[in-house]
Amino acid sequence: MGTGALVPPIDPAEIGAVVRAAIDAGHLSSDAPAVLFHDLGRLARGLAVLASTFPPSALHAVAIKANPVVGALRHLVARGAGLEAASFEELEIARAAGCPADRVVYDSPAKTEPEIARALERGVRINADNEAELARIDRMMRDRPSASRLGVRLNPAVGAGAIAATSVATRTSKFGIAIPEDPRDLAPLFDRYAWLTGVHVHVGSQGVSLEQLVAGARRAWDVITAVHAALGRTQVRWLDIGGGLPAVYRPSDAPPSARDWADALARAVPALFDGSIELVTEVGRALQAPCGFAISRVEHVKEASGERQAVIHVGADLFVRPTYAPSYWYHEIAVLDARGERKHGPKQPWTIVGPLCFAGDVLARDRPLPPIEPGDLVFVRDVGAYTLGMWSRHCSRAIPAVLGYEDARVAELRVLKPRETPEDVVRAWGG
Repeated sequence: MGTGALVPPIDPAEIGAVVRAAIDAGHLSSDAPAVLFHDLGRLARGLAVLASTFPPSALHAVAIKANPVVGALRHLVARGAGLEAASFEELEIARAAGCPADRVVYDSPAKTEPEIARALERGVRINADNEAELARIDRMMRDRPSASRLGVRLNPAVGAGAIAATSVATRTSKFGIAIPEDPRDLAPLFDRYAWLTGVHVHVGSQGVSLEQLVAGARRAWDVITAVHAALGRTQVRWLDIGGGLPAVYRPSDAPPSARDWADALARAVPALFDGSIELVTEVGRALQAPCGFAISRVEHVKEASGERQAVIHVGADLFVRPTYAPSYWYHEIAVLDARGERKHGPKQPWTIVGPLCFAGDVLARDRPLPPIEPGDLVFVRDVGAYTLGMWSRHCSRAIPAVLGYEDARVAELRVLKPRETPEDVVRAWGG
């Protein structure tokens, strides 16, 4: 396994023209000292890999929570992707991105009755989390039938991966209905709700093994076949296997490729590839993370008891997980000069610190890097997922601009999200 990431990481040597274009257009300056970039061409190529690896009928519903920037999502939707929403607000984001209702998947363990009602009116695909939610949907469907395709989330209980917080298929998981020892015990649930035509499982994200991903899909298929046998009819017509394919963050990471994943699934659940059932995926991180990078000006260079520190303009606000849980989360860093060319020279240990007022705002400690000076640019790789979508308002820093481009050599930039102004931040706090 480990034959290659779904999307290859960005090389800092490739992006000089993009950074210079941002500087020349005024997006990156002393007044706007940090910018996020998203390689839309790379994003489209990653989606094309998924589409070519799985059956043409498969729906690839990209997880909005990974990167909620509407412009990036719109780029995916225009190329055939669906979107997976983990909240009603994300359903609104999906609509803003122009995603057709039949390509939207709505997942959440805490949907309110009004939210379910509005989702049913729109006709989006819904995965119910538990039996109480199924009963709510049933009451609503009796009053007003919907075009929505309805599924139920099952917990395959295949265990935690290397990162407990991103593992959602433990026996005590808050998500879904636990698959019983005898899957035929779920037959009455499906018999009660004839409109229940889908099954959803999700094992987790980074740190979850290929074997666990496949085992989750296999357990879901065992439920489907057992239920059909018990009912004497075919009722479940689609299987949502979630996401979870890892991304490359460290040089030593060797995640399974999309082909590895598909081949392993085909061996374990051939029906996913022979047309017996429709397949839905919810890939987020592996597709989005490698398409983004951050650039921040170095504001100050200082020394503290022999530790060289470079102070930059993004930290625990953008990199919540790496700063609070550095043993699990990591980003490659490079140093560019003030015009975006990669710097070289003898490497020394540097600590990269952010702008927030707490001691844990450290993005990287003792990282071997070339000499850093004020005005240099720090490049942080793989920020296309679970960074901006987790933005922290601590210290009320403005969210940087997000710029998109399709070809790093041409460097034609488009603003996917403007930089917040101080007035925007005041409004966000009710001012």
